[in-house]
Amino acid sequence: MLIGLPLPIIAALMLAGVVIDLLLGEVSRWHPLVGFGRYANFIESRLNRSANNFGVGVCAWSCAVLPILALSAAACLVLKQWFALACTLHVLLLYFCLGLRSLRDHCLPIAIALNDGDLAQARVMTSRIVTRYTMHASETDLAKATVESLLENGNDAVFGTLFWFMLAGGPGALLFRLANTLDAMWGYRTPRFRVFGCAAARIDDVLNWFPARLTACSYLLLGDAYNGWRCWRTQARAWPSPNAGPVMAAGAGALQLQLGGVAGYDGVDEQRPPLGVGRDANAHDILRAWRLVHLATWLWCAIVCTIGVLAWWRS
Repeated sequence: MLIGLPLPIIAALMLAGVVIDLLLGEVSRWHPLVGFGRYANFIESRLNRSANNFGVGVCAWSCAVLPILALSAAACLVLKQWFALACTLHVLLLYFCLGLRSLRDHCLPIAIALNDGDLAQARVMTSRIVTRYTMHASETDLAKATVESLLENGNDAVFGTLFWFMLAGGPGALLFRLANTLDAMWGYRTPRFRVFGCAAARIDDVLNWFPARLTACSYLLLGDAYNGWRCWRTQARAWPSPNAGPVMAAGAGALQLQLGGVAGYDGVDEQRPPLGVGRDANAHDILRAWRLVHLATWLWCAIVCTIGVLAWWRS
């Protein structure tokens, strides 16, 4: 492990971080990632003055991430001689970076609203978790958008964070989550961000490559493995993102749902590649997608804890 902690300790800290996240969730506007978003907006507003300067984008990414990452790593090293404090810091960093409870709190109310026939409220809540236009979306469109968000953000907000925590503890989780946040803020192919945000998008692609494929494998293990694998192999390459493609194709196939297709962005309908097989999504499938992400999280915890126990026993 890059942080010098034995695997059994890493497993215990990871489990603690997941439990705390599920119990407490986000701390509203005082969440550190909210503050980071404001800081990133400040940097972007000051540096993004040219539409065609990749180097400025690299500099902005470095200014946003590296000082915070260096501070967290230094704190972990300083506290290393006080074992309990060091472990507490690693767990807190993981908790701040995880978004499992947040996924549940944002997505399940949409399913409840759809079940109650409150389409207007479901549209408003869905617009808070996706960038597509939802004000005239049907029940099927809203359910599909929410399932897609759950599957993709299961990787971005949970499994990628856990993967980098296993490699580098709290600073590793922090690196991944900050990079992923900047990709979500700057990684657009618009005139303002096409060049400036390219570095943020490519760095996130690199950090996310292996976790995304582990996430896709997790979805296969807990769903329809045959259809999930077939969709991954045949559909993922058509998706614009090299990491979202495998995750969403495998998840859609594992759930036996048809995702992708037409979605409205900025008043324009886009025809996105198809994902999955079977029927269209409905309100109940939001719960099924949440359960898939939730169970996959505990699967990861169980595997890492089992490996940690075996390592402890052998030592």
